[in-house]
Amino acid sequence: MKMHWSPRSPFVRKAMIAIHELGLQDQVACVRTVASPFKAHEALMDDNPLSKLPTLVLDDGTVVYDSHVICEYLDSLNDKPRLFPAAWPERLVALRNEALGDGLMDLGLLWLIERLRGEGMQSADLVAANARKVERVLARLEADVALLTGRPFDIGHLTVGTALGYLDFRFPFLEWRNGRPALAAWHAQFLERPSVKANPVVDDS
Repeated sequence: MKMHWSPRSPFVRKAMIAIHELGLQDQVACVRTVASPFKAHEALMDDNPLSKLPTLVLDDGTVVYDSHVICEYLDSLNDKPRLFPAAWPERLVALRNEALGDGLMDLGLLWLIERLRGEGMQSADLVAANARKVERVLARLEADVALLTGRPFDIGHLTVGTALGYLDFRFPFLEWRNGRPALAAWHAQFLERPSVKANPVVDDS
C-alpha cells in the first residue's frame, strides 16, 4: 500500500498512529506529498480529486480517503484489538469522540489558514469564532474526560490525542493544559504510547 503523507498534517498523523497501533507499518509506504489549501495538487488529484491528505492507495489501485475511512479500513485487516468497537453504545462513544477530535483539527486548520493570510487580510470574526469553538471543545473534553480514561483505547482516543498534539504544534500560545488538569493528565499518558512516539510531528518546512 502507498499513502500520500506529510509530517505536519494532523490527519496524516492520525492515520500513521493507527497504522502503528495495528502493526501494519511494514505494509504501508509513505510518499511525501505537499497539499496546500491555496493550490490544487494535480498529481495528488489523480488519486484523490479533493487534493487532500491522507490518501491511501491499495495494491490493487483502489484509493481510500479520508482519515476516518482509512483507519476503519485498516482496522479490518487483522485480528488485533479493534480501534472501532463493533458493539453499541461503545461504538457510539468512540465515533463521537473521533468526530470531536476531527472537528478540533478542522478548526485548527481553518484558524491556521486565516493566520497565514497575513495582517490586513485576516477576518477578525473568523479568528474569534474559531478560538471560541476551540475553547468550548477543550472544556467539553475536560468535563467528559471519563469517556477517555474509563475505556479501552479506540479511534476516539487516537483522534482526540492527535488533535491536542496539533494544538501543541500550531497553537502553543493557547497553553490548553492550563485549567484542564484531567485532560492534561490523560494526554500525557497518550504521548507515552509507542505508536505516538513513533510518529512525532515534524516541521519539515
